[in-house]
Amino acid sequence: MSPLLRLLPTHRGRTTRQDGQSYLINAQGRRFPSVTTVLNATKPLSDRQALMQWRDRVGVLEANRIAGTASRRGTLTHKQIKGYLLGEEQPCPLAIRPYWESLSPVLNQIEAVYLVEGCVFHTDLIYGGKVDCVIDYAGTPCLCDWKTADAPKRSLDRLYDAPLQAAAYCGAVNHYYAEYGLKIHHAMIVVAIPDQAAEVFLVKPELLLGYWEQWQGRLQQYYSY
Repeated sequence: MSPLLRLLPTHRGRTTRQDGQSYLINAQGRRFPSVTTVLNATKPLSDRQALMQWRDRVGVLEANRIAGTASRRGTLTHKQIKGYLLGEEQPCPLAIRPYWESLSPVLNQIEAVYLVEGCVFHTDLIYGGKVDCVIDYAGTPCLCDWKTADAPKRSLDRLYDAPLQAAAYCGAVNHYYAEYGLKIHHAMIVVAIPDQAAEVFLVKPELLLGYWEQWQGRLQQYYSY
């Protein structure tokens, strides 16, 4: 059974790139750095070194192959989820079927859908992003970010900047849709894994507030360059 649709107005942003960085342009033509751009530009040195060491270890060609495969898998999975949430179910491509089956227990607990792949802009803090979805999950309104992986992550620490990304999106959603009385105090990061149930990392209000403060610090760092 598909979840109840309580959709908010969905806004599309135009994406543009400059100097290797991604920006979103709103309906008024104002340009905002994306959440991903801010996080990439302010990535800690230790994370950069770990990525370089991994690329050196597996080789450039293999690293590019792995990254490309993960990107295509993520795109297909997001498309399949979007169709389900909007009641537009379609046959699942064979390439992502193990990930789709992994997500099934999570999807079955979604009670209502408010936003699917909508652009949001924080006009005070000046950033934007494209949100995977805002839903009621097991009775809790929350922002949800979908991921795929070949092995369990087991902890939020192993998701690197994903919790900060979720906090940034929550802040932007609450700001952008304030006139609708929408207040999101929970985030969830769902990791689909072949041959087992997806991992669900529910980020509760106190923890989310901590990530929000970290995000604001990264944003200030970005604008201080």
